Amino acid sequence: MEERPPFEDAVVAVILATRPGDLMTYGEVASEAGYPGAARAVGTMLRKVPDLPWWRIISSTGRLLPHLQQEQAELLRTEGHRIVKGRVRLT
Repeated sequence: MEERPPFEDAVVAVILATRPGDLMTYGEVASEAGYPGAARAVGTMLRKVPDLPWWRIISSTGRLLPHLQQEQAELLRTEGHRIVKGRVRLT
């Protein structure tokens, strides 16, 4: 088994701690993992590491991933979130 870099380990731990209904922004994940300012790196890492609840991680504006918008919206709806025009309604 290949060892992950510390950044990936920290990000994976934060994402695995989310529960159904939770939402976090890429920036919040980066900060909680101890890497403030690394929001883009979180997004890049999510594409590489399978089997994470990726749909719970959203942009700071609530925008869904354009290439996975339908799938992400469906998964978030099953967890009780409202999706309007490709964005999670945070209020």
